[in-house]
Amino acid sequence: MPEGLNAGKPLRLAPFQRQFVEGALAEGVSTAILSIGRGNAKTALSAGIALGALLGVWDSQPRREVLFAARVRDQARIAWDFACGLASFLPPEIQRRLIFRRAPRLEIEFDGDGGGHILRAIAADGKSALGSAPTLALLDERGHWALDKGDELEAALLSGLGKRGGRALIISTSAANDTHPFSKWIDEPLPGSYVQEHRPPPGLPADDRASLLLANPGSEHGIGSSTDWLEAQARRAIARGGSTLSNFRLYNRNERVSGEARDQLVTMDEWLSCEVSELPPRDGPVVIGIDLGGSASMTAAAFYWPESGRLECLGTFPAFPALLDRGQSDGVARRYVEMQDRGELTVLGDKTVPVAPWLTSVLKHVEGSSVAAITMDRYKQSELGEALDRAGIRAPLSWRGQGFRDGGEDCERFRRAIFDGRVKARPSLLLRSALEDAVCLRDPANNLKLAKARSTGRIDAAAASVLAVAEGSRIAGRIKKKARIVWA
Repeated sequence: MPEGLNAGKPLRLAPFQRQFVEGALAEGVSTAILSIGRGNAKTALSAGIALGALLGVWDSQPRREVLFAARVRDQARIAWDFACGLASFLPPEIQRRLIFRRAPRLEIEFDGDGGGHILRAIAADGKSALGSAPTLALLDERGHWALDKGDELEAALLSGLGKRGGRALIISTSAANDTHPFSKWIDEPLPGSYVQEHRPPPGLPADDRASLLLANPGSEHGIGSSTDWLEAQARRAIARGGSTLSNFRLYNRNERVSGEARDQLVTMDEWLSCEVSELPPRDGPVVIGIDLGGSASMTAAAFYWPESGRLECLGTFPAFPALLDRGQSDGVARRYVEMQDRGELTVLGDKTVPVAPWLTSVLKHVEGSSVAAITMDRYKQSELGEALDRAGIRAPLSWRGQGFRDGGEDCERFRRAIFDGRVKARPSLLLRSALEDAVCLRDPANNLKLAKARSTGRIDAAAASVLAVAEGSRIAGRIKKKARIVWA
């Protein structure tokens, strides 16, 4: 071991490391993907594989070229330093054939086996890889590269590897969402890919020991952070909440959550506190929030009972394209199909959702409950008003704007209701997915406006829930005046 608490001791691979080495170097594998929590020696392990490729241990091509690519040059230097450290323990006759250069570029040259073999560190800029023909490329922390330059460099490296039948090692902690190219490498593996992902199921407490060990398998073998340290940091993150908790989930638990918690409507941990196994009863009148979508967007309705805090939500897509195809286009794979199987998402109409029949089904969902208000976005007031007339629906209507004025109040009321424990919902993949993509834009006066985190995100269920809960909070906050009877 070149460094760390076990520096100077013989290097022994943990089972998960041996599994990755065998999978990455297997016959027919051109791309090996490893997703694991921070501090589990993924960079050191990959640097060891790359050093072996440079020395010709598992690649006998002449004039071998190995590239270390990272978001910035200093990140690539970490992998290069690991390779240098491992090389310092090689037999003297091999070390004499290694030439280390630190300027103008980080390079290791091996002049044995015919000479001309080079290992080089580069930053995530596609232009720096043009013209190269690497036999092995390490893409370090791929899940956190800038999208434009990162995609450009990845394309340049993979096209260069194709010239000589090279291999790519793509390693990282999880990306923030399912649409990132690193997530797609895992979810949609191409032929010739080996995928090894250490990611716990979503929705678990941050300090859950079993899932911490799943994301950090090295802790049981003396690699990286100890289990006690991880649990202590999890408790600290839970206590602080906000971005501290989101970053812990992203980097230490290897979950696909946004590290930018500052502008989220609510964090996933805040929402999970609202989920219950048994819903409160449908007491009192119901408030219905409606977010009307188009052909591509989802149409959603949220039902909130202010007296009990019960919240339900339903989404609807048109039948064309099919849910599976729509999920692939939106970068969420089979998520829409899973929502339909759970009864949270329905299909109605052909290419658009017919508004009047859909509104009829919405009212049928709460049949037996009196409707306190139907609250909707005034942007589509004309279309919704006509549909309400056609469906023969008579109920108090509340038209709200989605700008900083009405939107700011509604978002704050929604947040306050969640923090005060006045929202109770059954575990819902529909709402979890919508809230993951729901962020708040702020104006100079710090007013909020609901927006999407990504262009293909579907936040309609979150928007409908914000409308329903905010209107329900206003209704609950009004003073109930007692009727006065005067005898003539």
